[in-house]
Amino acid sequence: MEKYLFDEKNGLWYELVGDYYLPCVTAPVTDELGTWGRLRFRHLREHQNGIYTGMLLSGKLETHLTEVNAKAEEMFERLVDEMAEDEGITEELKAVDQMAWVQQMNSIRSRAAEIVREELIYA
Repeated sequence: MEKYLFDEKNGLWYELVGDYYLPCVTAPVTDELGTWGRLRFRHLREHQNGIYTGMLLSGKLETHLTEVNAKAEEMFERLVDEMAEDEGITEELKAVDQMAWVQQMNSIRSRAAEIVREELIYA
């Protein structure tokens, strides 16, 4: 029996382990995914095991995590910019009172991160 087989139907390689062929799949390297991709990876693995396993076996997990990371980063930046504009946080405030600017921007970033987590990561 061959040590490795390729199944053209699903595009996966299989390795002979004992008497059985097991799919050669690995989880993506999470260091390259970014913060949001790693959060999504952990959420899928811990709370949505069926979806995680299906994506892992079909080879779509890494693509999904990369897309989620890009969308989340874009959404986060847009939310921070919109909230800062709505609340009147400007460069003038930064020049006049840096501590107030930092406090308000930290609050905005925290709220934006919570929105991204609820709408994209944990959805």
